[in-house]
Amino acid sequence: MNLYKYVSDAINEKLGFVAKLDVPRNREFGDFATNAAMVNAKILGKNPRELAGEIANSLRELDFVADTSIAGPGFINIKIKDEFLFNALSAAPEPMAQKTEIIDMDYGAYNVAKSLHIGHLRTSIVGDTLNRIARALGHKTISYNHIGDWGRSMGLIIAWIERIHPEWPFFSPDFDPARDYSEYAMPVSELDTYYPSAAALAKTDDAFMDRARLITAELQRGHPGYLALYNVFMPISLAAMDEIINKLNMLPFDNNLGERNAARYEEPVEKMLIDMGLIEHSDGAEVIVVKKDTDNAPMPPIMFHNSRGATTYDATDIMALYYRKITDNPDRIIYLTDSRQKLHFQQLFRVAELTGLFPADRLEHIGYGTINGTDGKPFKTRDGNAAGLADIMQMVNDAVRTRVAESGKDLNDETIDAIALAALKFNDLVHDLRSDYIFDPTSVTSFEGRTGPYILYTAVRISKVLNRAGTSAQNVQFMKLGADERNLIMEILDFDRTLRSAFDNRATDMIANYAYDLCQLINTFYHNCPILRDDVDENTRAMRLNIANAAYTVLARAIDLMGLKIPSQM
Repeated sequence: MNLYKYVSDAINEKLGFVAKLDVPRNREFGDFATNAAMVNAKILGKNPRELAGEIANSLRELDFVADTSIAGPGFINIKIKDEFLFNALSAAPEPMAQKTEIIDMDYGAYNVAKSLHIGHLRTSIVGDTLNRIARALGHKTISYNHIGDWGRSMGLIIAWIERIHPEWPFFSPDFDPARDYSEYAMPVSELDTYYPSAAALAKTDDAFMDRARLITAELQRGHPGYLALYNVFMPISLAAMDEIINKLNMLPFDNNLGERNAARYEEPVEKMLIDMGLIEHSDGAEVIVVKKDTDNAPMPPIMFHNSRGATTYDATDIMALYYRKITDNPDRIIYLTDSRQKLHFQQLFRVAELTGLFPADRLEHIGYGTINGTDGKPFKTRDGNAAGLADIMQMVNDAVRTRVAESGKDLNDETIDAIALAALKFNDLVHDLRSDYIFDPTSVTSFEGRTGPYILYTAVRISKVLNRAGTSAQNVQFMKLGADERNLIMEILDFDRTLRSAFDNRATDMIANYAYDLCQLINTFYHNCPILRDDVDENTRAMRLNIANAAYTVLARAIDLMGLKIPSQM
């Protein structure tokens, strides 16, 4: 039940005007508060405190209101009846969005033949959780891993393979496209070394860079040898991506479609741009001017073809928009990338508006902050390189294993993996995604405080109580709630509001912080409200079991939205 919405709707209907409700952190004086009297006093020609008294009296007539009080110049505090709160625990959840949409969600953005690194952590974790939240609200989402599989990096990789294996048939003028070339498949550990090696050489060897550029253009034009080699390493790279996705317990992407798929639509997109008079020629390149007269900040043109005729990264994003328009025709597209791509998406959205593909207000770019080390600088390995995502995951796993060993616990590998997953993902989700944050494997694996292991520990603890108790009693005779019981119920009934707010604000940290606050209240309830102790009477036990069961159900839902797994023991 969305308690906030229920109460808000009932109050607005009762009063005949909109009274915005606030949820006070300290519920000593009320469960909800409103400044409706202060807002409407001038309109109605009344003194705010006098109007507050009239509104408070009217609200007491609602069957779920226990009491009202007035504070300050006209704030109205509203207390909800205990019995209503307790009965609301069994009401069906109502997390559906008021208007559901078809939403294309673009996150991941992994690169072919490049191992995933720490820069992919936030887009993966936050993107997956945002996708889960949208689906929980009833939206139809279509998730895209817009893979980098058609740009200059492909030319660099193929140029490197040509350099170390010039004898391979892909580079022969007598290349046979009908032959099976699967024997040339390389281990992913070897494939991952190609791009770094090629990129390093290209910085110092102009001839090699020119060769890579030429290969990029020829690959995009359909060179049979390069395409065959591309088709050798593509499935190896995709399998490596899937392994990481599985380890992160992410929902599978609906589409692993990136630059190459978009490039199939180059001809109709280019024709559309030419017919609209949007293509201009500049130093041998084709560009689209997106600057407006009202712009104060620099807004460079977006390049469609470079001077060598190769399709650019910017162009494939325009083609991807075209593809999604003719296939998904979504109501909205949400992109989740590093915040440093802000300008690129401003340019892209202007092209979408100029062409009529999508209005700009239906396109969103969410830029996330960087992950820093304890020194406050972007997290790097000891050799100064961006840390591999697999290495980061192993680092957290090792930290959990060490902490568990020091505590004297004996946990199996599956449990260790679940705790490590929670430590890594919760630490990312609990921060505002638009802000930078510090990553420290030691602190994120703590079983105490605002951490993933603490969330799982609480879930395991309450689960054990419910398992020991068995089926809770039916037809409970209601008894007055204690403060800890009441506070926990209020938090449980705030889940649906939090879920909607998290999506509306594109703020996945709201779910993570809600889970932590709920766990705090669950543990207070656990300590102060015994359930299975011998001196607890049957009816009190049944009431508390109902509360515990509702708390576990909501906590498990929050945990699932974050893509975590609850182990059987901790």
